[in-house]
Amino acid sequence: MASTDLPSAAEPAALTATMRDAGVLDSGTVSDVTVISDRPMLVSRIIRLGLTYDGAAPDAPKTLILKTPLPAFAKTLWQGGRHEVTFYRELARVMPPRLVPGGFGGAWDEGAMTWHLLLEDLTDTHRMATQWPLPPTVPDAERIVRALARLHAAWWDDPRLGVSVGSFATPEQTAANVSEFAGHYARFADQLGDRLSAERRAIYERFLAATPQLLERYHSRRNLSIAHGDAHVWNFLVPNAAGSDDVRVFDFDHWRINVPAQDLAYMIALHLFPERRSVVERPLLDCYHETLVAHGVTGYDRAALDRDYRYAVLWHITKPVWQWAIEIPPLIWWAHLERIFLAIDDLGCRDLLD
Repeated sequence: MASTDLPSAAEPAALTATMRDAGVLDSGTVSDVTVISDRPMLVSRIIRLGLTYDGAAPDAPKTLILKTPLPAFAKTLWQGGRHEVTFYRELARVMPPRLVPGGFGGAWDEGAMTWHLLLEDLTDTHRMATQWPLPPTVPDAERIVRALARLHAAWWDDPRLGVSVGSFATPEQTAANVSEFAGHYARFADQLGDRLSAERRAIYERFLAATPQLLERYHSRRNLSIAHGDAHVWNFLVPNAAGSDDVRVFDFDHWRINVPAQDLAYMIALHLFPERRSVVERPLLDCYHETLVAHGVTGYDRAALDRDYRYAVLWHITKPVWQWAIEIPPLIWWAHLERIFLAIDDLGCRDLLD
């Protein structure tokens, strides 16, 4: 399969240098690069490359995944790509192994507002648990939640957080973020008109008024970790091997220091309709907490997780508005809006605004 618009990072000479820097290629060189597949995703492009070598290359990968932005989002979401490149440069290399796909290099170009990543190709050993928008089976959902817990446990209250890894938002910064959201919400509500009920508008207004109190949990800087920020189940690759927990997490363009339950609420409450959520929600929270404890997290009991989860569900009424603001299609944000308000009702989250 040929492609005429690959970035220069996919040229043989550039890949030779990349493999040398990664320590997987000594004397050999990349002689040829072919495109095995080229898939547009929602905001990025995933290209599977085949590599041919001249000379000895026993440790060098025969295939790679090249991730680049889609042209329509290259400028508007450029910072997200830069953020993901930073994740692989600074965080992935010091994490426990087999949590994320291996990285072989990446770069961003501030002038051109573009970026790329070269990642381990897991096509032959892993798969997505289910086709979007179908939820996964319970066993696959549990494997995914255990992987998310291992990721969170790896950074739980790590002393590097906010020092050499990520940064804590100040109260002034979170206030500015809330102000920006309020502007987006006003335009969002105006565009929706009577499709956004008076009852839901009232919840948004109460939420905006309550944000100083709601942000106290984050500003405590306790029981925080690296949150994925886009932890839907289609950003996890489950192993083909039965019984294996070798799940890998990918797409880290929204990572940040945050309350870890934000990822759980995003995965469960934002993406599952009530009937399915009623079956899996409690078991998955149990599974998550058990995995945290098994991987060394202390001082965070099951009741604390429940509290954080309910608050995180409430926070996710913001997600459809942010998605609308960056022109994510209504096919996605409209369903999120409906599901998150159903979850708020089921979990009594309105009480958190009193």
